[in-house]
Amino acid sequence: MKYTQTTLDKLQAIPEQAGYVLRYERGTFQSGYCILEERKVVVLNKFLQTEGRINTLLELIPQLDINTELLTEESKKTYIDIISKLEAKES
Repeated sequence: MKYTQTTLDKLQAIPEQAGYVLRYERGTFQSGYCILEERKVVVLNKFLQTEGRINTLLELIPQLDINTELLTEESKKTYIDIISKLEAKES
């Protein structure tokens, strides 16, 4: 996956389309993100550069409860690609 703004935009669209609020804030969270389950809010570390934001979203997206029916075709394809790469890595 390329570390470009376009890639970042595609990854950001997945949680947003699934009903999550994506915010970039300062925080003392180690991993670069924090999930507030009850409110469907994802807070990412605002000091991350594009590459760090992409890597963080790639790590985060499989942990979210994503209803693929809410995603656009492009986002659904990206989401399935992320999940399949994760499953391949785990096996």
